[in-house]
Amino acid sequence: MEFAEIQTAAQPAFIITAETAADIAAREALLDRAMGPGRKKKSSEKLRRGRRPSEGLAFIARDAAGAIVGTVRLWDVRLGENGPKALLLGPLAVEPSLKSAGIGSALMRHAITEAARLGHKAILLVGDAPYYSRFGFSSQKTGALAMPGPYERHRLLALELAPGTLDGAHGTIRPAGRKATRPARMRLIA
Repeated sequence: MEFAEIQTAAQPAFIITAETAADIAAREALLDRAMGPGRKKKSSEKLRRGRRPSEGLAFIARDAAGAIVGTVRLWDVRLGENGPKALLLGPLAVEPSLKSAGIGSALMRHAITEAARLGHKAILLVGDAPYYSRFGFSSQKTGALAMPGPYERHRLLALELAPGTLDGAHGTIRPAGRKATRPARMRLIA
């Protein structure tokens, strides 16, 4: 699925497509470059570990040569013990040398549009409010929610795709998505 091709005189063109299994190694290398070695210790990772991204909500940006220069994925979560379903966005990453090329913004807009098109009602993330507020995210309705593990409360942000979805939501955010399949070698050992 191709979303957009973006090109200006000063910036290279890129396209946003659905992530495929062939993209995994390049995506992981990009995440390592963009986020560093501590990226797998974050509270958000606890919600992603052992899970697959929400169906149809894993995207990459490719440059004109076909190299992966950006990535974003959304994950199914539940808000509290029996609370509403939502999505957790992340990680969003862009090739460090291309941080101001508009790739992150294009990935965000695409992810939000696709989540809404697929009928999801809310998206949460842990991030910087000055960046994510331009997409409609705020901490206004996350005060009664908690991440599993350490996090900075003011960085837990949400966007309602359907107004009222987060009214009364409370408790610890829990993974709710499809479980990842273990590689054959791991199944034999386990």
